[in-house]
Amino acid sequence: MQETAAPRQKTPKKIFRLIILAVVVVFLVIVALSSFTTINSGTVGVVSVFGAVKNEPLYEGLHVVAPFITSVSKVDTRTQKVEVNSAAASKDLQTISTTIVVNYHVTEATAPQLYASVGRGFENVIVVPAIQESVKAVVAQYSAEELITKRQLVSTSISEKLSEKIDSYGLVIEIFNITNLEFSDAFNTAIEAKQTAQQEALKAEQDLNRIKIEAEQKVVNAQAEANATKAQADAQAYAIDVIQNQLAQSNAYLEYQKIQKWDGQLPMVQGDSSPIIDFRENPSAAANP
Repeated sequence: MQETAAPRQKTPKKIFRLIILAVVVVFLVIVALSSFTTINSGTVGVVSVFGAVKNEPLYEGLHVVAPFITSVSKVDTRTQKVEVNSAAASKDLQTISTTIVVNYHVTEATAPQLYASVGRGFENVIVVPAIQESVKAVVAQYSAEELITKRQLVSTSISEKLSEKIDSYGLVIEIFNITNLEFSDAFNTAIEAKQTAQQEALKAEQDLNRIKIEAEQKVVNAQAEANATKAQADAQAYAIDVIQNQLAQSNAYLEYQKIQKWDGQLPMVQGDSSPIIDFRENPSAAANP
């Protein structure tokens, strides 16, 4: 009888080949995966080759890159918001506490330069210090009272100063707001006292103007009354002149004067030759001549 042949066992050489093949496959998969990168919306890719940052960013979409020697860092270019509390001294040496809110974004084209300069922490390295410096520089140009009355102008000045500091990094301000201005208790008390004094002064001025107007009105009324009286007197004088002129031209003027002076009593005796009898005391004589 012939003995049954035993199954052949894999030689170490074949096993080694399989291992090598598996390693190659894994390597190729890794290379394939490393050769592609995806840039999402609202971000750009900053490409570094052997650690050197390239000036041209990768924009939204799928990109092919050299594996192993190339790395891609993603920078957010969407609107970002930062709130900063800052203290500054005014022109009249009052301590002012402010709260600033800024909306800004990174421009896509300059993202590689920004990343090469400060990395990902540009907000704490550039934006926040620039806001604090701008606040101090502008606040020092105004008195504490002007910071209240010219708040919009102050806000615009700080925003412009901030833009000057961060524009070179490719950072763009979208919205700038001063959300809070706080002063010392002593200053607040002084402001309240000044406002009270101004209100009282305004009231006194208004009262003075009212009294002045009333006095002027009285003068006007008195002048009007005087003018009316004078006009009436002039009219009467004119009437008298007319009457006198008319009467002076006739013999009746003397009779008119007599009539004006007559008291209504008849004389008891008229002339020397003809007696006048007073019948008022002797009615019978009038009846029986």
